[in-house]
Amino acid sequence: MSYDEELERIRQQKMAELQAKIAEEQARRQREAERAAAMRLILTPEARQRLANLKLVRPEVVGAVEELLIRLVNEGRVRTPITDEDVKAILERVLPKKRETKIERI
Repeated sequence: MSYDEELERIRQQKMAELQAKIAEEQARRQREAERAAAMRLILTPEARQRLANLKLVRPEVVGAVEELLIRLVNEGRVRTPITDEDVKAILERVLPKKRETKIERI
């Protein structure tokens, strides 16, 4: 194999990898857009804002809560729109309890 053929093979391989990454990124963005649209339909503005604020600190928790909410709405097990109070109640069940640290000086 000549140097030019090897270089062309490497170029094609890199191009295929780049196209796969682009397709994956587009699919991820599409899923995020669909999830955001679903959240706009099933949450009140205050509830969406609460989840947006929490997403800055705990994105994995918000992702799980959003999946749960979408599933519950699809199954018809929860009424819409879901209020901020409903989201608070869900988050209290999902988030681990904070342990209080008490320091005693002797």
